[in-house]
Amino acid sequence: MKFGMFMAPMHNSVQNPTLALQRDLELIQRLDQLGYDEVWIGEHHSAGSELVAAPEVFIAAAAERTKHIKLGTGVVSLPYHHPLWVADRAMLLDHLTRGRFMLGVGPGSLPTDSAMIGIEPAVLRPRLEEGLQAVLHLLSSDEPLTMETDWFTLKDAVLQLRPYTKPRIEMAVPGVVSPTGAKLAGKHGIGLLTIGAAAGEGIDTFAQHWNVVEEQAEEHGQVADRADWRVMTIVHLAETEEQARKDVAFGIADFFRYFQHVAAFPQFAVQGENVDEMIDFVNDNGLGVIGTPDMLVDLMTKWQDQSGGFGTCMLLHHEFADPDATLRSHQMLARLVMPEFQGQAASLRAAKERASRSREGLVTKSQAAVDAMTEKYAAERAGKA
Repeated sequence: MKFGMFMAPMHNSVQNPTLALQRDLELIQRLDQLGYDEVWIGEHHSAGSELVAAPEVFIAAAAERTKHIKLGTGVVSLPYHHPLWVADRAMLLDHLTRGRFMLGVGPGSLPTDSAMIGIEPAVLRPRLEEGLQAVLHLLSSDEPLTMETDWFTLKDAVLQLRPYTKPRIEMAVPGVVSPTGAKLAGKHGIGLLTIGAAAGEGIDTFAQHWNVVEEQAEEHGQVADRADWRVMTIVHLAETEEQARKDVAFGIADFFRYFQHVAAFPQFAVQGENVDEMIDFVNDNGLGVIGTPDMLVDLMTKWQDQSGGFGTCMLLHHEFADPDATLRSHQMLARLVMPEFQGQAASLRAAKERASRSREGLVTKSQAAVDAMTEKYAAERAGKA
């Protein structure tokens, strides 16, 4: 399993936005150093908490500060942009990052964004499908594309750059409740970002999403690869569950109030009137873990069993805790959770057990060898005397 972050990013609206954005860039640097595999950065234009308006620009800044971590748009709201320019910017970032860029596209999650440019929610998903078809062709082929819809026109369009990443930039679409994302992922053979917001409603998001992916892939001659499936969770870790609950009293209420009263995003229906109820909602409804590394290992093991297997665990970016406690949480995950799912922990435990079983006999042999050399040296000294 890989580990990454889904970074909208989420911030309390009563703070210095310049410092918040710098903090986001610094966090990506630390995740890179800790061995996280990827970060997906969102596009939002309203509501005051999700501050990145152009994820491509943000990714360009993050790429210069990092060495290994992959950086994706999570997601570009494709109906807001001409597909030719989306594809062209993606190709540029593919070269600038030497293949570390990933392109995620979606319909647009905040209705307050689309309302400002006069786009009705009902047209967003059909436009996403049309735009995705164009973007895939532009990124994959040097054959000119002519295509006309009610919102964009392409006439013999072709990108002047060819991919740095062969055969094509990695792509993904999000899935929350509707089957739109899963259908597109299966139809076009691209990745799926499962946003696990439906877990609290008792919906089997895993089956709902992956069954659709496989059905669509078979229908359209694609291969559904679980390694390309990313599943989001909400996490804050500490040495004890009690400490984790204390940590998140810093900011969890701001996050919940945003989705309860500000963001017109009904798919993310979080519940809770006070901090304890909010924590319990996360822990008790399959959304994630506010607690210890062992609790997260148990949840990820359960999710892998329930889902049949997925490729990446994505942590939802938040500021439930202060920056120091948040960083400690990411460090604990890298130190104590990642090895459990990447083949290192079991291997190290097995080596320890083998060494433990053979210790007594080897200690005896080792001590006998030391004693023999000591006696030999004493005999040599005695002979010289």
